[in-house]
Amino acid sequence: MTGAALPPLLVVTDRHGAPRSLAETVRAVAAGGARFVWLRDRDLECVARRALALDSLAVLAPLGGRLVVGGDVALAAETGAHGVHLGGAAGAVDIAQARAALGPNALIGVSAHKPADVAAAAGAGADYATLSPIFLTTSKPGYGPALGLSALDACRALPILVFALGGVGAAQAPACLASGAAGIAVMGGLMRATDPEAETRALLRSLGG
Repeated sequence: MTGAALPPLLVVTDRHGAPRSLAETVRAVAAGGARFVWLRDRDLECVARRALALDSLAVLAPLGGRLVVGGDVALAAETGAHGVHLGGAAGAVDIAQARAALGPNALIGVSAHKPADVAAAAGAGADYATLSPIFLTTSKPGYGPALGLSALDACRALPILVFALGGVGAAQAPACLASGAAGIAVMGGLMRATDPEAETRALLRSLGG
């Protein structure tokens, strides 16, 4: 599995409401130890999104970090990103097409909103899935109700890495790991942080890093 050794913290970008630019935030979380970033911001203008992807790669690659681009296989291929993160509507054909375009070593992630989605992603050959919302979240309030830790436990036996997303911070991270998650995915808690570097360090400590 390509994702077998993924870091336990997946940073999800969201420039809306952030007190600094995304480029600054990516540099800050990388300085704090983050080594896995999902460039989400799908509504960003294409030239700016390409520039941000290249800038993020320039920060992460020398540190051994990885960047996945949300929903844009062509941009991932063009910039040399490590892979792509597909939306919740992605099916087996989408995953297969992404794999064919990006190669066998690319990371293919999928957004899942129930254990059955995770199982489908695993069966289609994805490397990891984010499962959300585990807890209630202010970042995406329309994605409830919260699934709870039992949803993570239901995915334990599946041959895919699962990242707990939605209302997950340092306080909740240990319980997510104990319930079978490979790691946590954090968006608002890092994007809106006054000190994203320090917050990243705190999250990594909660994950045993």
